[in-house]
Amino acid sequence: MTGNEQEIYECDALVVGSGCAGLSAAVTAGHHGLNVLIVEKEPRFGGTTARSGGWLWIPGTSLAKAWGIEESPDQARTYLRHEAGNSFDAARVDAFLSAGPEAVDFFTSKTAVQFDMPLTFPDYHAEAPGGAQGGRSMVTRPFDGRELGEHIKDLGNPLPELTVFGMMLGSGKEIIHFMRATKSLTSAVYVAKRLSKHLMDVMRHGRGMTLTNGNALAGRLAKSAFDLKIPLWLSSPVHELIVEHGAVRGAIVERHGKLVRIIARRGVVLACGGFPHDAARRKTMFPHAPTGAEHFSPGPVGNTGDGLRLAETAGGRIEDTLPNAAAWVPVSITERKDGSKGVMPHFIDRAKPGVIAVMRDGRRFANEGNSYHDFVQAMVKAAKPGEEITAFLLCDHRALRKYGLGCVPPFPMPLRHHLATGYLKRGATLAELADRTGIDPRGLEATVAEFNGSAAEGRDPAFGKGSRAYNRYQGDALHGPNPCVAPIKDGPFYAIKLVVGDLGTYAGIKTDQHARALDEHGQPIAGLYAAGNDMASIMGGNYPGAGITLGPALTFGYVAGKHLAGTTTS
Repeated sequence: MTGNEQEIYECDALVVGSGCAGLSAAVTAGHHGLNVLIVEKEPRFGGTTARSGGWLWIPGTSLAKAWGIEESPDQARTYLRHEAGNSFDAARVDAFLSAGPEAVDFFTSKTAVQFDMPLTFPDYHAEAPGGAQGGRSMVTRPFDGRELGEHIKDLGNPLPELTVFGMMLGSGKEIIHFMRATKSLTSAVYVAKRLSKHLMDVMRHGRGMTLTNGNALAGRLAKSAFDLKIPLWLSSPVHELIVEHGAVRGAIVERHGKLVRIIARRGVVLACGGFPHDAARRKTMFPHAPTGAEHFSPGPVGNTGDGLRLAETAGGRIEDTLPNAAAWVPVSITERKDGSKGVMPHFIDRAKPGVIAVMRDGRRFANEGNSYHDFVQAMVKAAKPGEEITAFLLCDHRALRKYGLGCVPPFPMPLRHHLATGYLKRGATLAELADRTGIDPRGLEATVAEFNGSAAEGRDPAFGKGSRAYNRYQGDALHGPNPCVAPIKDGPFYAIKLVVGDLGTYAGIKTDQHARALDEHGQPIAGLYAAGNDMASIMGGNYPGAGITLGPALTFGYVAGKHLAGTTTS
């Protein structure tokens, strides 16, 4: 920076952050005729969205109706009230249920954004009041990265641990093809074609061009923004908000080593990705992380709570009373081949037959097939006071080679790297595995014997694994009588250590139904909006279904963009 010199840049709306929430706000405002600027502090755009699964949870959409799934807003409202409990925010939930389907129609008809919805993807608590067996979770349709032109080089990369040779896998059907490549000619041909195309793209463009999941969502939204000629400044952090007479009028942004005074006539949208890498705020909000360091997030390291701090300087308040301050997920820490550390989220392996999880005492503590958020809560509850909060995911040789575990791929991929780094522990017997992991051997042997006693019949009397719709969806549909349960008997045996991570933070800026930030009196702060993980979650600290961060992010980004453009009432 050069002294106190400042350039001046004027626009109607300034959007801080380039994930789903920020891009959806920018595209909506731009579509309605506003002059919009997006600033991103990282050198690549896409934020958490670019490395996410790309699923969105929005009830009542036209995609669901195309399947013949008709539901009233009251049904989803009942479900969210049940899930949120005492943290239920009626005004914002109603705004979400009303604007969500409208937002999906807008983006799919007016922009490059497209979604696909499976007929049956159940809510995580489908058996609860208002829960549904399908019609609420949708995934972003794959996208050809070449449509981004020169901007493709600036798109954030997917999480390496969730790729195969750097290739993003899309729908569940595609994952199944890869898992069955050695057993099905159809799958083998599919995988060969997919790998060949990916390798050709890498040779020509330096990366895969078939974008899927969150990478596709970030790419499609960015394409939509670029089509509207909306500028996106990378490596441009916000230093402070400009506040005049209690209203936010813009921000001071650093760009190319200089400070730029951004005058935003209509307002500023904060969409900076929450605070998963803010150790100080984690210390105060994450009970399992008393020093702030006992937590491992796969989110971008740049998500350090900038939006929350900026809002506080303008009089905004942070919602800190939710029972869970983040969307928890069990993760394992792996060593990549370049020596760097990776954080691997465990989504579907826990539900597979022949896989269980135990604490250090060798005892199971939860239904492994439940949602990652529920699993971690059970894991934290089961931990002994003062001990590291950790669990171990384990299986036998048959299950490992058939389904894989964490970063360890199924047959025919080799295990050597993961065994050499210690990521994957192996023992010829359960006692040997226990010795190598620090698990109590007697407890482990007793647990497996008890589990096996009923597993051959497909039963799990202790925790009911496979008894819920979501369990069964993530299990193996071709395995019976229970798609989630099989004995653990064929050595050698394997284990991976699990610790606590997140998929995004829930505690965020308090807002109203128009995504406007609120002050200490609950009144809107003129010119200040928040969306995505910067906004306090409407889920009340719970995790109702796949896509409950991106669904509201898209919706409230849309709501903020419309309000900025003056197309909604105040």
